[in-house]
Amino acid sequence: MSSQFKTIQYQLNEQGIAILLMDIPGSNANVMGDAFRDELDLAVNLIASDDNIKGAVIGSVKNDFMAGGDLNAMVEMFANVTDPQAALDIANSIKPTLRKLECCSKPIVAAINGPAMGGGLELALACHGRVVSDSAKVIMGLPEVTLGLMPGAGGSQRLPRMIGIQKALEIMLQGRPFNAAKALELGIVDAIVAPEKLIEAACQQITDGLDPIKPWDKKGYTIPGGSGFFDADLGNLYNYLTSTICRDTQRNTPAPLALLTAVARGTAVPFDAGLHIESCYFAKLILDPTARNMVRTLFVSKGELDKLSRRPKGIDKASFQTIGVIGSGLMGGGIAQSAAKAGIDVVLLDISDEQASKGKDAIAKSFGKLIAKGRMQQEKADALLAKITPSADYSKLASCQLVVEAVFEDVALKQMVFKMAREHMPADAILASNTSSLPISQIGEGLPSPDRFLGLHFFSPVERMPLIEVIRGKFTSDKTLAEALDFVALLRKTPIIVNDSRGFFTSRVISAYLQEAFAMVAEGISPTLIDNIAKQAGFAIGPLALIDDIGLENGYKASLAEKQALGERWVEPAGFKVQKQFNELGRIGRRGGMGFYDYSEGVRAPSAAVAKLYPASASAVDAEQIKQRLLYVQALEAARCYEEGVITDAAEADVGVILGIGFPSYTGGVFSLIDTLNCGEFVAALDALTETVGERFRASDWLRSRAEVGIQFYA
Repeated sequence: MSSQFKTIQYQLNEQGIAILLMDIPGSNANVMGDAFRDELDLAVNLIASDDNIKGAVIGSVKNDFMAGGDLNAMVEMFANVTDPQAALDIANSIKPTLRKLECCSKPIVAAINGPAMGGGLELALACHGRVVSDSAKVIMGLPEVTLGLMPGAGGSQRLPRMIGIQKALEIMLQGRPFNAAKALELGIVDAIVAPEKLIEAACQQITDGLDPIKPWDKKGYTIPGGSGFFDADLGNLYNYLTSTICRDTQRNTPAPLALLTAVARGTAVPFDAGLHIESCYFAKLILDPTARNMVRTLFVSKGELDKLSRRPKGIDKASFQTIGVIGSGLMGGGIAQSAAKAGIDVVLLDISDEQASKGKDAIAKSFGKLIAKGRMQQEKADALLAKITPSADYSKLASCQLVVEAVFEDVALKQMVFKMAREHMPADAILASNTSSLPISQIGEGLPSPDRFLGLHFFSPVERMPLIEVIRGKFTSDKTLAEALDFVALLRKTPIIVNDSRGFFTSRVISAYLQEAFAMVAEGISPTLIDNIAKQAGFAIGPLALIDDIGLENGYKASLAEKQALGERWVEPAGFKVQKQFNELGRIGRRGGMGFYDYSEGVRAPSAAVAKLYPASASAVDAEQIKQRLLYVQALEAARCYEEGVITDAAEADVGVILGIGFPSYTGGVFSLIDTLNCGEFVAALDALTETVGERFRASDWLRSRAEVGIQFYA
C-alpha cells in the first residue's frame, strides 16, 4: 500500500491506526503542492473505505510539520493567471481534500513536531485533534497577510469557529508566529507532549474515542463569542479593524481587508458557504499583482539570497572567531553587537580606551532597556558584553579574521585607519569598509592585499536592520567576496552584491528620493503635505521627517564631497539649494532642534520659519503626481544603476530597497514596480514628469529601447 505514495510514508500500526508521515522529496521542508494534495486525497479515501482502520495520525519525517504552500510555484502560477475562473480553481485546489479529511467519519490527529505555518497549520486545523511536541522548534501561525495573501485552505473559517472571531482575526491580521504554549492557551491544540511520545499521544486520542465530527458540522453550533452582522460588539470590532487597516496600509495592500471581509461574511453563513467566500477573496488576491510581487521579493528572492545563492562557487566556507571593528559610534557599536550575538569575539577600537569603552557602555545601555522590558536576561547580556573588548591598541587586531572600518565618511581618515589596521592584522584577513557612499576602489588605493578589501555597508540601527550591501571593489577577489558572504550569513542578515560606484546602489536610490522631496519644498509644497502623501504611497515615514531624524548635515557633506570629486562632471541634485540653505541656517534636524520641522522637547511640529522661507505655491497640489515623483524617481535611479552595471540582478535590487531603505513592500520593489506598470507605461510617465517637473526624470536611450521592445526586468 505504501508504494502508492511518494510524498507520504503510509503504514498501519497494530492498533488499526494509519500513520501518515509527510516527507516531500527534494525539499528541506514539507510544502503543500499538487503531488501532496493528490496523495493525501488517496490516503483519506483508503482510511474512510477500510473498516479495519480506526483513524489516522498525520505527522512528519522532516524537522518541520509543514511550512505551508509552495510559494516558489505560486509566483510562477500567479504571473500567468488573468482569468477569474482560473484564479478560483487555484483557490479551491486543496479545499475539497481537506474537507473530505474533515468529514471522512474517522478521527484524524495532527502530530505537530515542528513549524506548522500557513497551509501547514490549516492542514492541522482540518484534523479532529492536534498534539504538539514540547519543543522550542514548534512555531505556528498564519502569516499569509504579510506576503499579500490570506489563508486559502480554510484557515479563515476554521480558526474563528474554534477560538472565536476576535482572537482569530488578531492572529491572522498580525501574521505573527506563536509557540506551542500559546497555541494550547488559545485552544488551537489539545496537548503538549514529550517529542518521543508525540505519535503515541496522537494515537491515544483516537483510542480514547476522539469525536470524528467537527462542532460546526453539528446542528445548533454557534461560534464562540458570536457571529453575524447583528452582534453590536462584532460590528464595532469590524468597524475598528477596517479603519485601522485603511490607516496603516492606505489601501495599498488588499490582503488585510480581503481577509477581514472573508471572516466577517464567511462566519455569518454555514461552513461550506464560508469556504466558498474564502476562495472568492483568495482568488481576487491571486489576480492582483501585489501578492505575486510581495511573495516573489519577500519570500522567494530573499530566501535565495539568505542561502547565499550569489556566492562564488568552489571556495571553502570561512569561519570567524574574532573580528575587529574600528569606530565605536552608532554604526561600529551596532556591528560589534551583531557579531557578538552571532558568537564572534570582537575587538572594538577607537581613538582612545575611554572612547572605545563609551561605545561598549552604549551597547550595555541598550541591553539594559531590553532587560527592563523582559526581552533579555541579564546573564545573556553579560555573556554578549564579555565578547566585546574595547581598546585603542591596534595590535589587538592580530587575531582577527576580518576587520570592519566604521569611522566618519572622510577619505583621508579612512585611509589612515586602513593603513594602521593593515600594519597589525593578519595579511590574509579581510579588510572591509562600512562606507555608505565613497567608492571602494578609490578609498582603498595603495592598500597592501587589495584583493582582500571590499565594502560591507550596514544599515542603521544595525542590530535591527536585516540588510547588508556587499560592495565588490575593482580588485576584490572571489575568495574575499565568498568569505564576506559567509560572515553576513553568520550575522543572520540578507546580503545583496553590488559593484563599485559612488553611492553604490541603495544610497543612490534613497538620495534621489530625498533630493526630490527637497525640490518639492523649494516649489512651495509644505513638508507636512509631502510626508503625508509619501505615507499614502506606502512609505512608513515621510522623506522630510526621515531626514530630520537622520540629520541633514551628513547628506550635505556627501553632496559636497561628490561635487569635489567629480568636478565639472558633477550634476547639481534637484534639492541641493534647499539642502545647502538648511545647513547654513543650522536647520540640521531633530538633533539640532529644527530642520524641515521644529522640535520642542522632542515633539515634531510644522515650522513657521520653513513656511516663510518657501511660501506655499499658488497652484493646486497634484497628490497623485507627488506619489509618482517619490516612487518613480527611485525606480528611475535603480534603472540607471542597472544600466551602469552597479546592480546586476533585479531580485537583489528589490530585496535591497525594501529591507534597506524602506521602499513600499506592496510594490515588490523598484523593478517589480516597473514591470507591473510595464516598461512602456513607466517611460511614458517619465516623459510626462520630464515635461512638468524637469530633466531629471528623462529616461535614457537604454531604458527607452527596453520599453519599445517590451523587455521586462523579470523573465
